[in-house]
Amino acid sequence: MNPNQLKTIKKLYLDLPKQHKMIISSVSLFLLLLILFPAENASASRQHNQPNTLQQLEIGKRYPLSLPFDKSNTEDLAINHRALNVAKNKSNILSNTANSALNTHDIDENIDLHWQKAKVRKGDSLAKILYRLGFNARTTYEVSSAKGKQTALLKKIMVGDTLRIGTNKQGKLISLIYPLSAVKTLSVNYINNAYQSSISTKEVETRTAYAQGKITSNFWNAGVAAGMDDNQIINLANVFGWDIDFALDLRKGDTFNVVYEDRYADGEFIGHGKILAAEFVNQNEVFQAIRFSDGNYYTPQGKSMRKAFLRAPVNFKYISSNFKNKRFHPVQKRWKSHQGIDYAAKTGTPVVAAGNGRVTKSTYNKYNGNYVFIQHGDGIVTKYLHFSKRKVKKGQRVKQGQLIGYVGMTGLATGPHLHYAFEVNGVYRNPRTVKLPDAKPIAKKYRQQFKLLAQQRIQELEGSKRTLLAMQN
Repeated sequence: MNPNQLKTIKKLYLDLPKQHKMIISSVSLFLLLLILFPAENASASRQHNQPNTLQQLEIGKRYPLSLPFDKSNTEDLAINHRALNVAKNKSNILSNTANSALNTHDIDENIDLHWQKAKVRKGDSLAKILYRLGFNARTTYEVSSAKGKQTALLKKIMVGDTLRIGTNKQGKLISLIYPLSAVKTLSVNYINNAYQSSISTKEVETRTAYAQGKITSNFWNAGVAAGMDDNQIINLANVFGWDIDFALDLRKGDTFNVVYEDRYADGEFIGHGKILAAEFVNQNEVFQAIRFSDGNYYTPQGKSMRKAFLRAPVNFKYISSNFKNKRFHPVQKRWKSHQGIDYAAKTGTPVVAAGNGRVTKSTYNKYNGNYVFIQHGDGIVTKYLHFSKRKVKKGQRVKQGQLIGYVGMTGLATGPHLHYAFEVNGVYRNPRTVKLPDAKPIAKKYRQQFKLLAQQRIQELEGSKRTLLAMQN
């Protein structure tokens, strides 16, 4: 080492803080003592094991070298070895568990991914959405062809739906999550170098709830005031629709009570469920309905609430022309019989089959416009006129409640409406007043089971009414 280097080192040392100088000095002194005064045992060991001179060692000959043996060191080594194996096994278990979780469940959003949301717009496809987020065509292809039958659902994304896309630090798409409903979620995850799709389903809990209402203006407003949603109001009307004409029969002061399901997933309310039981008091006449496990509604005595035919096969605003033997035709400008009922409704309103049967006509002429005739049993034919569009063909079998067309004003019509006619053995009858045959009662083998259920539901309805009365008082 030249003098200049020594001067540089000396200068660096002098420029150090005082505390650092003390540490360096102490360490240097300790190392010097170790060099000058080696440990006694170490010196003795070297003297004992080494040959006196290098000449005493023969080439190619093995010489034993004794090492100090300490049992405690061996135990420590064994303990450390076992600890290493345990740690290694635990690591493998955690790794396998993680891999298993990725293979069987959705990727956790808490892992180190960057998440984006994409709302489906009109005209969107998966390719457009991923392109908008910056992914190339290859990524789109790999995601859309992921393993699993559920992948096909990505072709049916709906406007307004929201997709969540998770990417890693390198920008690679790792997870795509598409909620199909409040309960089911489609996931496409990148696992083992490939995309795989799966559907997870939340467990749904149902709780019993109640609603009561009183008609003051109309049924719809009374249902809304009772806290019911649109579907519940429509379903309640359908339950009693064979006995009550909700357009003409309701009166101010009529009441209803409903027992229904509320549905929860992970403790969060996701919507109303089935109507379990209901009571409607119409013009002082009491109607009660109990839902059975077959999905149908029956009176407490087991008779079907359902009739073989619907009173009205369309949700209408009002009756624009009733069944009359003599009526002045607004288009033909002459008096003639009106052998049906005209239900005024918006163009495009769905029309359903009033009962089970076979389509005998589905065509068009200048008088009826687009029309459908359905042949039922017992010599009954139902007729539907002035459709904007027909949805059934001649010869097709249809079931009660099945869509057959949409309200329109084709043919001789001054406004959008459905002309509905009910013919029995060639004679037209008033659809609103004709006696309709009942559907089959509950099966004999289920009567005792239904009887017990009906008693429970009636008690719930009575309890609901007492609660409402107490609140009003």
